Amino acid sequence: MAAAGAPDGMEEPGMDTEAETVATEAPARPVNCLEAEAAAGAAAEDSGAARGSLQPAPAQPPGDPAAQASVSNGEDAGGGAGRELVDLKIIWNKTKHDVKFPLDSTGSELKQKIHSITGLPPAMQKVMYKGLVPEDKTLREIKVTSGAKIMVVGSTINDVLAVNTPKDAAQQDAKAEENKKEPLCRQKQHRKVLDKGKPEDVMPSVKGAQRLPTVPLSGMYNKSGGKVRLTFKLEQDQLWIGTKERTEKLPMGSIKNVVSEPIEGHEDYHMMAFQLGPTEASYYWVYWVPTQYVDAIKDTVLGKWQYF
Repeated sequence: MAAAGAPDGMEEPGMDTEAETVATEAPARPVNCLEAEAAAGAAAEDSGAARGSLQPAPAQPPGDPAAQASVSNGEDAGGGAGRELVDLKIIWNKTKHDVKFPLDSTGSELKQKIHSITGLPPAMQKVMYKGLVPEDKTLREIKVTSGAKIMVVGSTINDVLAVNTPKDAAQQDAKAEENKKEPLCRQKQHRKVLDKGKPEDVMPSVKGAQRLPTVPLSGMYNKSGGKVRLTFKLEQDQLWIGTKERTEKLPMGSIKNVVSEPIEGHEDYHMMAFQLGPTEASYYWVYWVPTQYVDAIKDTVLGKWQYF
């Protein structure tokens, strides 16, 4: 008995659709093991990348330099933020340096700044503003104002190492030879001035070295027996030699040497000469200089240091 079915010449519903579906699908291809592993690995990487993109970026730790803007306005790192600054003109070796520096920094910190600018070690610096700048006081305490000129005297390590040893030996020999000579105060050219006696208005002498006074050194004699005064203009790096007739304004860098000797019988006073040219013939002599100022005058004019 034949099974019931659709009449001849007629198709059952859905047969065309199934045929088309089968016809359009590509025949399945066998997948080997290597391709299966590669596909699984790629899927894992895509999943991991998706999870990573959803995680927030790590926060910068507090104080991390990379998270902070660095702004420089000319002062040392960490030395000027929120601190009152003053404009200074630092003068060393005839060169001027314009610097902004915290007003509440000490003289010792100023020396460190000068070292960074000039290469001059702090131990070899003599820093002057109306006299020597104390290392333990602030610029505010010594009344430094904006636009102030800071004078610096001293030699770098290279300058010291460049000294010609044979030349030093020759100078020492010459000095030893001079010591054998008659004392200066007994020589005729000086005796005629010293025989006039100590001037009545000469500044008093005291024991112990002192800094230069803020007023001119006065009441002394020059080689001709006339009155002379010495004024040290530190901010201008000049020595003023004044007489009744005129005042000579000499750059300290132009003075080649300073020599002195105690006056016999009056050892609390010295006779002193400033060498203005290449030879001893250019000495400008000053008599009755108070002994407490002798070293300060030499250091101020020459800016020389001794190493032991």
